[in-house]
Amino acid sequence: MSDTQEILELIDEAIAVRERAYAPYSGIRMGAIVIDQDGRRSAGVNVENASYGLTVCAERNAVAAAVQAGMTRMTALAVVSDMDEPVSPCGACRQVIAEFAAPDARIILANLRREYRVFTPDGLLPYVFSLKEAKEPGDGAR
Repeated sequence: MSDTQEILELIDEAIAVRERAYAPYSGIRMGAIVIDQDGRRSAGVNVENASYGLTVCAERNAVAAAVQAGMTRMTALAVVSDMDEPVSPCGACRQVIAEFAAPDARIILANLRREYRVFTPDGLLPYVFSLKEAKEPGDGAR
């Protein structure tokens, strides 16, 4: 996904789903759309909770819905918020994105004016924690 028109269409989908966000505490409504390796789409919104630690971000909800639907590799993710500038995913979301994103996946961060920035998973979370790099016990791993 590199075509500007495709990116803007994905942003529009995330803007539309964002309307279903539950954000009575922060007032910041976010929507996310995931595209998987087969072109299937999954949506997510942020769902807040009075116990803030139980709040779940739109990105993680979109990825969870995609996994539930059989996704194994994410090729694109668009995240939209009503903030002035495109908002960056939190650390937990970055880790979840890294777990399921193809190395060349496009992570699109946008606002309601359709201003956006595009990253790769490595650009969002350099030096990611991954079990692929974990060493076997006895070979110097802690």
